[in-house]
Order: sequence, then structure tokens, then C-alpha cells
Amino acid sequence: MAEVLFYHLTATPLERTLPELLERSLERGWRVLVRCGSAAGLAALDLALWTYRDEAFLPHGPASGSEPDRQPVLLTLDAQNANAADVLMLVEGAKVTVPEIAGFVRVCLLFDGGDPAALSSARETWRDVKEAGVAAVYWAQEGDRWVRKSASDG
Repeated sequence: MAEVLFYHLTATPLERTLPELLERSLERGWRVLVRCGSAAGLAALDLALWTYRDEAFLPHGPASGSEPDRQPVLLTLDAQNANAADVLMLVEGAKVTVPEIAGFVRVCLLFDGGDPAALSSARETWRDVKEAGVAAVYWAQEGDRWVRKSASDG
């Protein structure tokens, strides 16, 4: 059964947090689908992933590119899992349905703690996930580290 991890961003922006989570997923042998909430956000993330660290390479590409099925990390706006990803990462207000969660090993929802709409949407998703009996963990940033604040075993 899949688990859903909620990441409440307060100290580090998405452009710095996402690459670290992607690297950890790839180290586990997982393929990742990053669903963005807007085309502008997708383009900005695509650029950020190419330039986030000089000494690292994070293989990725947009779903609109050639051979999306070969991308270890695929950036998309829609629900199609074109790269047969194990992990779905939701950013910039992207949504997931409860039935869709079952198609992944892990779903990560990264949201901006300074955005009231993002907080409200994350709370709504948390309630939906809990009501469906899916395991969920809520992580919050405290300074430069992540602290597990709440969990639901589903």
C-alpha cells in the first residue's frame, strides 16, 4: 500500500527541497513523476533541476519532450504516469485523487507554508487520505531539519 508524505516548506524553497528528495528517490531505484500545478512552474522547475548544484546531475525531462517513458524523473502537468514512476511528487498546487495514490509506492505533497491556499489544500488532502485509510506522514521544517509532526497509519 502506498504512503503519502506531506512536506510543509517554511525554511527552504521548493527549488532546493525537491532536488534532494528526487536524489533520495533515485538512490532507492525509484522512478519519479513530478506533477506541477502550472506550465510556468514546470518550466521553472525544469531549469532549477539543471542548475541546482554544479557537481551533481539529476536526469529529468518534461513530459512534452521526446521519449518521456525513458526519463527517471518526469515533469508533467497531467495525471498520466508516462515513465511508470514509483513515486509521485506534487508541487505548486498539483492534486491527486485517492484512487490514484494506489498506483505508487509513495506520494509526496510539497507545499509552501507561507501560502494560505496551499495550506488549506494540503489540509484537505490530509483529511481525504486519512478518511480513505491510506498511511500518511506530515513533515515540517524546523530550521535546517525536517521534523515528523503527525502520522496516520491508514
